[in-house]
Amino acid sequence: MTYQLYRNTTLGNTLQESLDELIQFQQISPNLALRVLLQFDRAINTALANKVRTRINFKASKLNTYRFCDNVWTFLMSDVEFKEVQDFAQVDKLKIVACDGRGKAADAC
Repeated sequence: MTYQLYRNTTLGNTLQESLDELIQFQQISPNLALRVLLQFDRAINTALANKVRTRINFKASKLNTYRFCDNVWTFLMSDVEFKEVQDFAQVDKLKIVACDGRGKAADAC
């Protein structure tokens, strides 16, 4: 099983809403909708791991909270600056959820 973090993105939410509508109108079964979501989880995790090569640097003024639970790191930061070559962005608050995408840890979630 792969991480389900990306279901809470615009793409993931839209997919879930579409599947719910298809279930409501009895065009697909709930079992098929679940299989589609599991395939989405696998596909998005694979695509991000293998196709994205962009790197970005960031620096936070303050690390407010961090925790490690079930092989998942969560960081809450404030006043964060992002830099990529010539682009620059700044945000007041940032939450990063980082999961181990290798080996058995990814299969356990």
